Amino acid sequence: MSATATTTLIPTGTWKADQAHSKAGFAVKHMGIATVRGEFTEFEGTLEVGDDLSTAKAYGTVKVASVDTSEPQRDEHLRSPDFFDAETFPKLSFQSTSIEPLDDETFRILGNLTLHGVTREIQLEAVVQGTDTDPWGNERVGLEIVGELSRSDYGMKFNQALGSGNLLVGDKVKLALDVSAVKQD
Repeated sequence: MSATATTTLIPTGTWKADQAHSKAGFAVKHMGIATVRGEFTEFEGTLEVGDDLSTAKAYGTVKVASVDTSEPQRDEHLRSPDFFDAETFPKLSFQSTSIEPLDDETFRILGNLTLHGVTREIQLEAVVQGTDTDPWGNERVGLEIVGELSRSDYGMKFNQALGSGNLLVGDKVKLALDVSAVKQD
């Protein structure tokens, strides 16, 4: 493998997600005709990058009760045992198992996602948006990360059939993370 295949645009070091400048979002179909988007407002994420991409690690957690879809009644239902069961499963977590380059700025991340008490492998795609130094001297990297999961794979089976044949809540959930991470000393 050549050096260009194993190096990354992200400088070596440990990078922590800046919650104030990052989003952990999702989207799911409602009634088969509209898309409901939401986010988790409380989360942590870390990326550790060494001299060789094969040693890179990504991991993080999300506080499930921080779910926000801009509709308080829906958010309470999402926190209930019908969906996340936030009281029993207060956090979801991710731990990468491999990170590999697809091209100069795009990476495939395989890892284990634990959600609703179930751990399954998930594939994410990350695109490096760039690196820069902020006005306070902090090195930053921007990443857009996307993926998809099936709610039913994680034991989240609540649904309701509609007269049209559509389901109230889609099974497929699209993940969209927009991360600004700060290099740690």
